Amino acid sequence: MDKTAPIAILGGGAFGLSTALHFVDAGYTNITVFERDERIPSQYSAAADLNKIVRAEYEDSFYTDLVLEAMEGWRTPLFGPYYHETGYIVATSGKAPQKAVNSLEKALASVSKHPTLKSGIKPLNTVKDFRDYAWQFSGPLNGFKGYFNRVAGYAHSGNALRAVHLHCASRGVRFLLGEKSGKVVSLRYDQTGRCSGITTADGVEHTADMTICALGAFGASLIPSLGKFAVARCWSVAHVQLTEAECDLLRGLPVTNVRDLGFFFEPDPATRLFKLCPLGAGYTNTHGGTSLPPTNPNEGPLRDFIPLEDELKLRQLLRETLPWMADRPFVDRKMCWFSDTQDSEYCIDFVPGTQNSLVVLSGDSGHGFKMMPTFGKWVLDLVNNGKQELQRWQWKSPEKQNSNWGDAVSWRVGTAKELSGLAAESNKVLKARL
Repeated sequence: MDKTAPIAILGGGAFGLSTALHFVDAGYTNITVFERDERIPSQYSAAADLNKIVRAEYEDSFYTDLVLEAMEGWRTPLFGPYYHETGYIVATSGKAPQKAVNSLEKALASVSKHPTLKSGIKPLNTVKDFRDYAWQFSGPLNGFKGYFNRVAGYAHSGNALRAVHLHCASRGVRFLLGEKSGKVVSLRYDQTGRCSGITTADGVEHTADMTICALGAFGASLIPSLGKFAVARCWSVAHVQLTEAECDLLRGLPVTNVRDLGFFFEPDPATRLFKLCPLGAGYTNTHGGTSLPPTNPNEGPLRDFIPLEDELKLRQLLRETLPWMADRPFVDRKMCWFSDTQDSEYCIDFVPGTQNSLVVLSGDSGHGFKMMPTFGKWVLDLVNNGKQELQRWQWKSPEKQNSNWGDAVSWRVGTAKELSGLAAESNKVLKARL
């Protein structure tokens, strides 16, 4: 493709920014990123967050090797300030269902054999074993079993988005932000089916030789057929506000993931927030056969709300590990939306019938952000090759899907639910506040 031709990237999240970065590195000079929010990190991006896990634990070595490549990117000057290799504790509690135990054992078997990771893997079978790597754990750790992985940690996702945005802007990438000029309301097609550009909420038509849709959970709002195999799904996020001394106490704490309860990170020094997430199969928001996030996900009854069952999981997680925090109030609660596929595979492909003019980046499935340093390279490969050669990342046919969407994924415990089932609970919470 002519490197001066106009390229439109829809979405300023991790996938969109990584694509802009790799394209400008490759010499493309006419790139515009459209983002609905007034700023980056965007509230509509799943990566607009304090932190995300960076780990290479996969039962499939294909993704393990991709993460190890991405980790090299996290250790560069652009990404390095936001990467913290604190190590990673993976465990199950004594009450974990067999599915969670099996998932942990498969992950341990995989990383224990990997030549890059195996020397840093230590089994954890006793309370003392856990406290050797997380001395701050003062809870009973009832029945906890697991392992420690030295080559893992987390990245400050919101700050990473901000840094890449500023870097790309300094190199000539154009950013149109806000509900008028940055919100894309439709794609434009010519008579042959080729995507010729987009229209924004202010009515302006923008011509593009290549349009790249990286809207995450919102992608099906512009490409309805995407919603047949990539659904919008959300998980809960909560935080505890700590004091400066409490932050110092937990400094250097490994990322801890108890597969039947949830996971947490060392506190953020700037905000003194301690982030926790429960583990489960998540929630969808299906209307007319397609799941999409609410128009404004963080407003209305869902503002500062997580389901009661998720809160109970997090309370139990804290009682087992850091009991002094178990009854503290949760703040900045929210539902984090992402794009999910049934098999947790990404989609990096041309939309069929658009003559290689429209690319969709989707299906992060809760494990995409860690790939941010390298993700855009795969989009560049797609454009250069003219087709997606990896079957696992190709556009998927609807007939390949079934009803128990995502429940079979090995690391998810429980059954996915509809957001509508939370309406009564969230309305009670809202009324109580008023």
